[in-house]
Amino acid sequence: MLLVTHAKSLDPNSILLVTFFSYIHLDLAPLRILVVGQTPPPFGGQAVMIEALLKGRFERVELFHVRLAFSDDMESVGKFEPRKLWVLFTTIIRIWIARFSHRTSVLYYPPSGPNIVPVLRDILLLNATRWLFRHTVFHFHAGGVAGFAPTLPALIRPLFNLAYRKPTLAIRTAPQNPEDGKLLGAKYDVVVPNGIPDMRGTVQEHSASAGEPITILFTGVLVPSKGVKVLLEAFKMIVEAGAQARLELMGKWGDDLFRRECEGYVATNNLQDRIRFLGVKRDHEKNEHFAGCDIFCFPSYFEAESFGLVLVEAMQFAKPVVTTQWRGIPSVAQDGINGFTVPVQDAPAVAEKLMRLINDAGLRDRMGQDGRRIFEERFTLERFHENMENALVRVTETN
Repeated sequence: MLLVTHAKSLDPNSILLVTFFSYIHLDLAPLRILVVGQTPPPFGGQAVMIEALLKGRFERVELFHVRLAFSDDMESVGKFEPRKLWVLFTTIIRIWIARFSHRTSVLYYPPSGPNIVPVLRDILLLNATRWLFRHTVFHFHAGGVAGFAPTLPALIRPLFNLAYRKPTLAIRTAPQNPEDGKLLGAKYDVVVPNGIPDMRGTVQEHSASAGEPITILFTGVLVPSKGVKVLLEAFKMIVEAGAQARLELMGKWGDDLFRRECEGYVATNNLQDRIRFLGVKRDHEKNEHFAGCDIFCFPSYFEAESFGLVLVEAMQFAKPVVTTQWRGIPSVAQDGINGFTVPVQDAPAVAEKLMRLINDAGLRDRMGQDGRRIFEERFTLERFHENMENALVRVTETN
């Protein structure tokens, strides 16, 4: 604005120079983006990655944040609570205020998975805010919402389409995930793998030596579709086969009924001395368990799974993984390279792969080192920030 004001007193050649440099300034101005999303707590993969995005240092984009605060723990995620109606209303107001106070032209939003309560929330929130922005970016940390419309009542389907249709940019975490962006008519559809800060060297690492029991680690919300019961059954099989192993499960129980079922299974099969439920561990303490295990096992078939960030957390410490052929997980765990992938809900297959790794220290080491190499090449936080910035600026390519 100062350049335009003073230009009136300049000669024609100077005015041309001022105009030229004004355009350069406009071209170099970072793209202003309003990020509307959950940050921890709870400590799910989506919240962790949105927080990681917001902490990035970018040259071509400038991020502003309106925090979603519908859930403070994993137990309430995806469930209706009356207080969430007030949270929804106040969130919409905060988005309106942020849109104009920060002059953001782009809305970044992570759509829900195929679950009725968060889908209805998205419909209300997006229809109340999307029209304010020139561009919308959907980051599908959860997959499958594009196919959810037929399950909705006929009167709600047009509102679903208004909320979700035709974003400028859709981002998936893995090529194997549902193509929600394409199905919803996105102008651009890109894949950006998640990434984490490299914490190797911050904690002491340990691997079982000859004669020591092998430690198998699971990390995640303790719910059936994360494969918890599948893992318990597989562990029972390997113990019966003579494996000298112990199992640690790190995470919060989804509900008390499932907790009692799993603890009952452990007691019935006399596995109390072999299995430990660690509860929630974070930061340094969490990394100690990753660095201290020998095998990481994650037999997930979780409905909204799209990547499996915990696999990357294990790979950074050079640990081999046993996991499932589910959604984007095979983009992280490469079968026969840094571990094994098996069909979902197949406890015997999990047990067989665990036994292969338990019985072959050389294989564990080789696969662990390959996992570390893959982590360094593809899943560092620096690579995530670079890929996200390259993706986000694509919205400026549209007319």
